[in-house]
Amino acid sequence: MAERSDSRVGRSRSTAGERDVRTRVLIVDDHMIVRQGLRALLEIQPDMEVAGEAADGEQAIRRTAELKPDIVVLDLSMPGLSGLETTVRLIERHPDVKILALTMHDSEEHVYSLLKAGARGFLLKESASADLVHAIRAVRTGGVYLHPRISSKVVGEYLKRPHPRARKGRQDGLTARETQVLRLIAEAHTNKEIAGLLGISVKTVEAHRARIMHKLGIHNIAGLTRYAISRGLTGLEESR
Repeated sequence: MAERSDSRVGRSRSTAGERDVRTRVLIVDDHMIVRQGLRALLEIQPDMEVAGEAADGEQAIRRTAELKPDIVVLDLSMPGLSGLETTVRLIERHPDVKILALTMHDSEEHVYSLLKAGARGFLLKESASADLVHAIRAVRTGGVYLHPRISSKVVGEYLKRPHPRARKGRQDGLTARETQVLRLIAEAHTNKEIAGLLGISVKTVEAHRARIMHKLGIHNIAGLTRYAISRGLTGLEESR
């Protein structure tokens, strides 16, 4: 029986040696027109092959198990399972798969969280098509690709951070439960998700968040995320 493949027929008839050197890519985006555009771009590359497509995070996890791609090009803004959670689950189950995130936002908080989760590249959706091809090749060979605008933000934020010795001397005054809530906030969980994970009510989560903000003098989610990451509280590298 012929092996099932989502690639074009002409591609499937290539020699075994050619298949071995091609980078197999799974495209994950909830917009069909975007998937079609990415497929058309990648299929004309001599060293790339579109293994398949997925429309959301859950489907991406199933398709990765079925198709064994080398790289997953993952839209971070999809309904259902978040891009961050999808990345965490994919890396846990398929540590050899490399994740290249597509995003409309250049927030350094998203970049830090995804890097800790195991993503290998970040590309803004506004990027030229040549950037995507370059990013896939860089990630495939073991590198990390950051869009120049994202890279400059990450470096700039890193240079603003206090020296580790100075951070050690700071006391944030958070309780153990408040630290748990802060970590989950930084990992992009909603209040409802945090309540479910910790076995408490949504109102209790909201109260914890208000106290955390008061104690730290930080009054927005982006600031809390940045603080948690700088303190090493996110723990996304741990198994769930």
